[in-house]
Amino acid sequence: MRAAPVALVLAVVAGQAAPAAGQTAPDAAPAAGSSAERPAPAPTKVQYSDHAMGTTITVWMWTADERAAAQGAEAVFNEMKRLDREMTNWEPRKEPGMPDIAPSEVVLINRASGGKPVKVSAETYAVIERAVDISKRSNGLFDITVGAFKGMWKFDDDLDGTLPDPSDVKKRLALVSWKDIALDARQRTVLLRRKGMSITLGGIAKGYAVDKCVEILRKRGFKDFMMQAGGDMYIAGKKGNEPWMVAIRDPRGPASSYFATAPIENHSFSTSGDYERGFVKDGVRYHHILDPRTGQPAHASRSVTIRAKDAFTADAWSKVMFIMGPKDALALVQREKLADFDVVWVDDQNRVVMTDGIRPALHLLKHPTPGP
Repeated sequence: MRAAPVALVLAVVAGQAAPAAGQTAPDAAPAAGSSAERPAPAPTKVQYSDHAMGTTITVWMWTADERAAAQGAEAVFNEMKRLDREMTNWEPRKEPGMPDIAPSEVVLINRASGGKPVKVSAETYAVIERAVDISKRSNGLFDITVGAFKGMWKFDDDLDGTLPDPSDVKKRLALVSWKDIALDARQRTVLLRRKGMSITLGGIAKGYAVDKCVEILRKRGFKDFMMQAGGDMYIAGKKGNEPWMVAIRDPRGPASSYFATAPIENHSFSTSGDYERGFVKDGVRYHHILDPRTGQPAHASRSVTIRAKDAFTADAWSKVMFIMGPKDALALVQREKLADFDVVWVDDQNRVVMTDGIRPALHLLKHPTPGP
């Protein structure tokens, strides 16, 4: 699956690396009157990165045990890659001299569209079931059947600045409908009712994967860490006595610039933006967040950042908030009673709008940069 944009710039306090677990400093005689035992190493920030789900995966930990941290990070990366293999919608290609790659469950579902139901794992079923629920609650503004547009809009490695023919978009649009996803909880099967339909979990699977990796780190005893997969992130605990600080990228500024910061603890922080996978043509920005009602890039927002109790919730709902824009989305948040859920928009007029819950924590550094 392809990545959501890396939308968060992290503000963290650097620390001097401590010796890895199992290593000792050179021998030295203890000073007179001092204990022969060496003091325990002080916790510090350590960082590990890898690649999965089409994006960079990064883990920061506040710990004195670097060996355990490295092992925890490795477990996280292995989990992300496992879930990627299970939920990607990219067809495997046969490479000369290389073993065959088994298709993912999502690919099998897409291949069987208009045919027989496909039995899937409990994890894949849970993600698709959650996606359908959010589709229902958002009146279809979140719709994983936008996978029908794969190969038409070129926002990935094939990005070349060209636009699809409007008549072709209209034909594909006829295959977009979450209501034609048939789920059987007892048999744990998924069926796309019409031939040619296709799903993509790119708008929700990374959030699910982040939460699974958070569970892994907690089970290993880590309480103070951050994990990021593209625009999806979870922040746990603190770095010493200070909160972890995160920042929201300026949608029209340089990649390293941001317009607001906030302390975050034990929450997800997820951003969807129009500035990474896309291009500007004749003064109009085209990007990967498609409105399922039109098959065209959504334009009510420039970026949306969500603080929520988990990344699974933040990831999917961020697309809905982006497509709707703040005016209509604020009413939806109240109607659906989305608890522990706050949003910061940069709307189509470059205005910053936010829900009341995050207002006390958010520190605005500047107004977002103007531009198309």
